[in-house]
Amino acid sequence: MESETFDRETILDLMVNFIPLGIILFFVGLFAVFAPWGFDLMPSVQMFAIMGIMFVALLVLTYLSGKAIAGDEKRAAVYAQGQAGLEGAEPIHAHEDDTSEPTAADEEPAADAESTTSE
Repeated sequence: MESETFDRETILDLMVNFIPLGIILFFVGLFAVFAPWGFDLMPSVQMFAIMGIMFVALLVLTYLSGKAIAGDEKRAAVYAQGQAGLEGAEPIHAHEDDTSEPTAADEEPAADAESTTSE
């Protein structure tokens, strides 16, 4: 059985953080190849340390927020955007734990539908 850390919807939620990560990587690479102010050991190390710390911090924050989003989607009902606080809002999908068998009350409308179509 394949175990995915993040599903498609969670990845879309996290895309907002992937773009700044790409921008930081671009500038780290740019400043590593082309040093606009020359290469002086102390300022260059500080510059790369600041960019590296920001990259790692955003990467960790993105991972933790993704785990929280994915865990909450598995634990709680998911509603359409803007619907969670409204009365009578229906979840988009049922919980994975809801594997109950259909009851007689669930089967009655189907039986009624068949009897009306045969008449």
